[in-house]
Amino acid sequence: MPLQRSIGLLGLTFVGVSGIIGSGWLFAPLLAAKLAGPAAIVSWAIGGVSMLVLALCFAEVIGVLPVAGGIVRIPHFTHGDLTSNVLGWSAWIGYNTAAPIETIAMMQYLADFWPWLFDGESSLAVLTTAGACFAVAVLAIFVGINAVGASFFARTNTSLTWFKLGIPVVVGGVILSAHFEPANFAAVGGFAPFGVEGIFAAVSGGGIIFALIGFRHVIDMAGEVKRPNVTLPVALTLSLVLSMAIYALVQMAFLGALTPKDLAGGWSELHFGHDLGPMAALAGALGIGWLSMVLMAGAVIAPFGGGLVSTGSMSRLAYALSQNRLLPGYFDALSRRGVPLRCMVLNFVFGALVVSFVSFEEAVALNSAAITLSFCAGPIAVYALRSQYPDAPRRFKLPVVSVLAPLGFIVATLIVYWSGWATTWRLGLVIFAGLLYYLARKVGDRSALGDLDLAEGRWMIPYGLGIGALSYLGGFGGAGLVVFPWDTGLLVILALGCFTYAQRCRLGNEKAALYRERYASELPADLTPL
Repeated sequence: MPLQRSIGLLGLTFVGVSGIIGSGWLFAPLLAAKLAGPAAIVSWAIGGVSMLVLALCFAEVIGVLPVAGGIVRIPHFTHGDLTSNVLGWSAWIGYNTAAPIETIAMMQYLADFWPWLFDGESSLAVLTTAGACFAVAVLAIFVGINAVGASFFARTNTSLTWFKLGIPVVVGGVILSAHFEPANFAAVGGFAPFGVEGIFAAVSGGGIIFALIGFRHVIDMAGEVKRPNVTLPVALTLSLVLSMAIYALVQMAFLGALTPKDLAGGWSELHFGHDLGPMAALAGALGIGWLSMVLMAGAVIAPFGGGLVSTGSMSRLAYALSQNRLLPGYFDALSRRGVPLRCMVLNFVFGALVVSFVSFEEAVALNSAAITLSFCAGPIAVYALRSQYPDAPRRFKLPVVSVLAPLGFIVATLIVYWSGWATTWRLGLVIFAGLLYYLARKVGDRSALGDLDLAEGRWMIPYGLGIGALSYLGGFGGAGLVVFPWDTGLLVILALGCFTYAQRCRLGNEKAALYRERYASELPADLTPL
């Protein structure tokens, strides 16, 4: 039974917005300013354009093949089993930390009222036994709402997202109108006190990419979207543009509201001790006490909505992995309401283990490390499909694909590098563990050994080793032997070379058509490649 196509444009757009605007807007303005100073505005622009390029690559691909768990399934159609399962494993591990992260973030704010949630006076302490039970109960609520069906999930999320949109707009607008000091944009070292390297560092380390990669949830819900050829590209674009406008407003308000006392130690020493973060501290300093209550509401609603969307999205990813035969076939089934409930339960168990035994900091590091690599799937797939499936109906067609697809691949590569060596080596461990598990599954199923698609996945060897080596030698948490701009230049050369190699490695047209036909039952009738 195929997934039910019940999500419209507004619902899908708000899935993307809810994934992008989580609790990060409370802290990202401070983190980005500490790394880039006033040029954090440029960092947000770079992050937004980068994500839009990647999103548009995915928009064409999922418009042609709108299947659930697109980040996993799409590379299967273009580069075969090994590529899709390595990238899919990485994404699935990362996705499964998202709902626990949002849950704990929400609980950190609730700890002001319920101190029994954490063991210790600091809200960053470990969960108590009662706190862990509370977190597991929240994860169960996410599953329950998603289990009712995609339509009910979309309506619930849309209602929450109206609040998530409104609260940062109110906060940013009020602070901006109460106090705005243009001189801050040239204070303490000028507009870009840490240079170009600081601007790039803020893109990854300032919470910008961590926030904006939430557009991925639109891709994963593609199998349940009405009129996917039109709805998917429009929803991806709208969700990113709306979210970027809100983040830009909040960042401008933060920079303009700082006082000389705040900047006395320089941009890198900015610090606010308020429990609700820097925006609440600024509101208090400006005498807008009532805004703290609005911020509290946002601090709870935003991560709750993010966890809700993550739960639905990652279940589609697990569903796709079971169809790719990386997970057991037991999970390749839908409930009576047309949702992958078994996958939700599997992810729920994984999430319960994360909130119970993994620290918040370790979960965030694993999330960033595991998700970033999977975004290279869009650029290589959109280019490959132009040759493998040239006659497919395309309501949206990526313009200048020979330029934007390689550019998207370069962006994905730089995002991994900018994340730093600490993230890159974790990513390597995640991929190596997934590769061992994949090979073990294949050896156990000898009938599937012929579908390894090793030749089609060999481009990942120089790509992974190249990123790892440059990250270790580079200036983003590495040895500092290769620094800007030489590191960026080498990464661009590596990305272009591996992109070209990946196109040479793609599935032959006949084999690609066979893979599409094998899963034709998932596609709308007007898109079925038969």
